[in-house]
Amino acid sequence: MSLLQVKDLVVEFPHRRGTLRALDRISFDIAPGEILGVVGESGAGKSLTGAAIIGLLEPPGRVAGGEILLEGQRIDNLGFEAMRPIRGRKIGAIFQDPLTSLNPLYTVGRQLVETIRAHLPVSEAEARKRAISLLQDTGIPAAEQRIDHFPHQFSGGMRQRVVIALALAAEPKLIVADEPTTALDVSIQAQIIQLLKQVCKERGAAVMLITHDMGVIAETCDRVAVMYAGRIAEIGPVHEVIHQPAHPYTSGLMGSIPDMTSDRERLNQIDGAMPRLNAIPAGCAYNPRCPRTFARCLVERPELMHAGATRAACWLHDAADPHVGQAEIAARHHEAMAAGERATPEAAESIVEVTR
Repeated sequence: MSLLQVKDLVVEFPHRRGTLRALDRISFDIAPGEILGVVGESGAGKSLTGAAIIGLLEPPGRVAGGEILLEGQRIDNLGFEAMRPIRGRKIGAIFQDPLTSLNPLYTVGRQLVETIRAHLPVSEAEARKRAISLLQDTGIPAAEQRIDHFPHQFSGGMRQRVVIALALAAEPKLIVADEPTTALDVSIQAQIIQLLKQVCKERGAAVMLITHDMGVIAETCDRVAVMYAGRIAEIGPVHEVIHQPAHPYTSGLMGSIPDMTSDRERLNQIDGAMPRLNAIPAGCAYNPRCPRTFARCLVERPELMHAGATRAACWLHDAADPHVGQAEIAARHHEAMAAGERATPEAAESIVEVTR
């Protein structure tokens, strides 16, 4: 049974000129002990998805459709007070900017102890001992002394480690980690990644890891969801998504990673930019930037469909037409991505003929 289930989630922002849909019917699940990576460009909806799960959407943002279930219990329709015992105890959060998570007027020890005692039946002495242990686990040196320091007495990386300790304080079953290693150097990143893996293995906790770093995704996650314009473009096992991407957007992301073994004068990039919420195109949201766009992409939105070991929201993998073999589709797709060019009208028309 899945620990977290997100079903057709829709998040909207009412506006005087209309309603903006920031998340458009996204669905995924996370099993106990699993780490799901969520990747995509800025504005894809990654952090917003995490905020919706935690119940921290900023007004006027609202969940306008779908369901969020934690251990089979629906939580997206709970009020603020009903969510308070769930946050921290069942869902821990690691935010990108530690300064927004720490109270500058309290020592980090006081914040950790209060968090632990709010959710666990322990004495103050036991809570303090646990807080010191958490600081040590996250790489804070001399934790016995640093526990009584204020947030401003820590470096940016140290503050991030304190935030991670806060997220783990009450032994939550789900951790939403929004860029948890952004402010850390490479060696500390490795420690935090190992800590997240250890939490999943020993406690059976699930982690939703939001990041831009494909290296962190490859090293840490079991599965990965690629988001684009508030939709999931592809989801599947990390190894398959990285090495055999099924969606043109995923291929573009992987192709943009610098190759240290090749001698290139220019880096690859995805032309164009993420569409604004009030200008998301009809059909596939990626079609203005896609090198494989054809007629159907402009008018019909593809749902997630099987594409080998993954699922991709791309008409290139529509198996409804028996005349179009999956091997031929995959070959055309990889050939186009290798060329790195948008399809010409003539090429698009030939693809339309093939897929009819």
